[in-house]
Amino acid sequence: MTESDVAVVGGGPAGLSAALFTAKNDLDTVAFDTDETWMHKAHLFNYLGIESEDGSAFVDDAREQVDEFGVDRHQGTQVTDVEANGDGFTVSTEDGDHEASYVILATGADRDLADEMGCGFTDEDVVDVDVTMETTVENAYATGAMVRAEEWQAVISAGDGAAAALNILTKEKGEHFHDFDVPADAE
Repeated sequence: MTESDVAVVGGGPAGLSAALFTAKNDLDTVAFDTDETWMHKAHLFNYLGIESEDGSAFVDDAREQVDEFGVDRHQGTQVTDVEANGDGFTVSTEDGDHEASYVILATGADRDLADEMGCGFTDEDVVDVDVTMETTVENAYATGAMVRAEEWQAVISAGDGAAAALNILTKEKGEHFHDFDVPADAE
């Protein structure tokens, strides 16, 4: 059994964005990616900073970026269950169990894991989250199409993943956390 600070379930814009923010800021992060993201059917013209890019190429770039920041990414690994265990969560896969203090669900419109975990749902039948993307289950977050009836855009999902990650970082640091970089950081 492996232990991490954060387990991310999903490898689209929301999941990879969340994994990037947490790993970049020194939280041990594991991500599970079945490669079923809708991005493989997309072409980006409406993602800020990208003039035109194939969705699959975008995902490849995002995977490379999170890998460079040390995310333990399990490509092609299906999560079969997530259970609160008192100190965090047990994330079960066909390869074994993983323990994490926080879990971020980024499984598109598939809300089954959130339902099985006991997360609340809204009248629109989407996962109920607050502005930080935290569900009604403490330290469990939901993002993207899981929490939105219709606004299924890559850039919105990436923002949801970032919001979840920043809230986790705020909890871990004990004060409101900002992830700002300056040109000197790139040198």
